[in-house]
Amino acid sequence: MEESFIRQLVWLDFRLALIFTVFLPLVLLIWAFKAKSKAIQRSLIIYWRVASLLAITVYMMIGSLPISFLAGLVARILIPVSLWFWEDLNEDINAMRSSLKPLYKAWRWAVTTYCAIGAGISLVFSNCAFAPFEKQSSICKIWFEPPLGYKDIFHHGIEPEKLAFFGIVGLIVYGLYLAAFVAFSLPKQGRIAFRE
Repeated sequence: MEESFIRQLVWLDFRLALIFTVFLPLVLLIWAFKAKSKAIQRSLIIYWRVASLLAITVYMMIGSLPISFLAGLVARILIPVSLWFWEDLNEDINAMRSSLKPLYKAWRWAVTTYCAIGAGISLVFSNCAFAPFEKQSSICKIWFEPPLGYKDIFHHGIEPEKLAFFGIVGLIVYGLYLAAFVAFSLPKQGRIAFRE
């Protein structure tokens, strides 16, 4: 594939990620709190916990860490799972009568579609996760450009290695939390998000 096409694809993905995984769910969460929509609030809080892996991925990409390719792929798989898995939340949302409901459902389908397409693209470039940065192809290195642009805007003057360190620490904490959830909480609660 041509590098200019890949660069356009990467930057488009980064922009879509900001829209679908940051801005829209933030607006929906604020609206859910104002509308006192408990089911959508709970769903979006779970979403933000899961989607934090995307932020961790960005910080690892700032440090050009190849493992960030795998973290991004896992995030794109876990996000739709977190939105559709919980039976009680799905039932409560379906039973709601609110102007927020159709917007939430439209966003949920949109972010699911975005993540599915993104996961497919991530699989195509998954070989980038298994080579040190110095030995990666120029196409793999293109994926690090948007996070470095983010760094220049929000973390100007901070060394990439320091930000990557925070990304690794975040990944370890995230992994431990996820493992504890899967091992202990999930078997007890099943597909019920919140037991009263």
